[in-house]
Amino acid sequence: MCKFSVKKISLVFSALFCASLIFAAGSNAGRDIGGTPVRLWNNIPSMKKYKSVMYYHPAKIDASSAGDTNDVPQSAPAVIICPGGSYHHLGLYNEGFKSAEWFTQRGVAAFTLRYRTAENGFHHPAMLQDLQRAIQLVRENAEAYGINPEKLGIIGYSAGGHLVTMGGAFWQSHDELEKIGIHHSVSLKPDFVIPVYPVVSMQDNIAHRWSRKSLLGKDRGQNQSQARKDEFSMEMQIPSDMSPTYVVVCKDDNVVDYHNSLVLYDALKEKRINCHLEVYEWGKHGFGMLNGPFMKEFHWNETLWTWLKENQLL
Repeated sequence: MCKFSVKKISLVFSALFCASLIFAAGSNAGRDIGGTPVRLWNNIPSMKKYKSVMYYHPAKIDASSAGDTNDVPQSAPAVIICPGGSYHHLGLYNEGFKSAEWFTQRGVAAFTLRYRTAENGFHHPAMLQDLQRAIQLVRENAEAYGINPEKLGIIGYSAGGHLVTMGGAFWQSHDELEKIGIHHSVSLKPDFVIPVYPVVSMQDNIAHRWSRKSLLGKDRGQNQSQARKDEFSMEMQIPSDMSPTYVVVCKDDNVVDYHNSLVLYDALKEKRINCHLEVYEWGKHGFGMLNGPFMKEFHWNETLWTWLKENQLL
């Protein structure tokens, strides 16, 4: 069921522009424009000071402009967005706000997750706890948000791509909410997973070491046990019930080795998961949903949208 597509082009992508994208992602780490804050842990006394999600209401889609009125959902699909930042910080503008803007314009409710990171002293399992808690709260409050709890997906960029892959793979085997005494009746399994230029492997040959260090903790440094590396190398952890997964990467990624995406795709194919790998010749890293030369040339988000619609995930 997996599909693989490679886009080729002879144009030379400006190195200066690529550098500006990466700089922008870092310099805008604190920017998440608009949105309504939703506290993740507000009713958990020991956790309530921690991060929130930003909720973005979907635009109303006019049935008359949508073609067949049967295609207009009674309740909106939703997506939880996990920005990147090496598990150290969050690139909220390109990957958080701009993604929320793009999805909501298409009638999808968006929740940008400000998950805890190493910048503030957090390592695993804090990030996965935050994602699972967000899935729980969105599903439990689906009626209030006017969303369809059976069409809730997750998209993540870079380290956020690793996080959403964990969300899809570990929803049963690593229930981090139950471990801290939070019982839930809703499923933590996302309905689709979208890792974009993702960190995937913790193995020395292709690992993004800053992300690995931030995820697993400074004390382990470069000397993490092999068992620990294997546990969080997502190409080794794909279950047979993994959610449909769409992977995006550029061959010239100068931050995370693009082979991370290839080994993830191979693992998904091996388990016969509904998956798609979209490989572009250029685009580097950190473009998010920014309407720059890469998006204008390849329209990667429109290709993603087509896949979501064809697979009836929206």
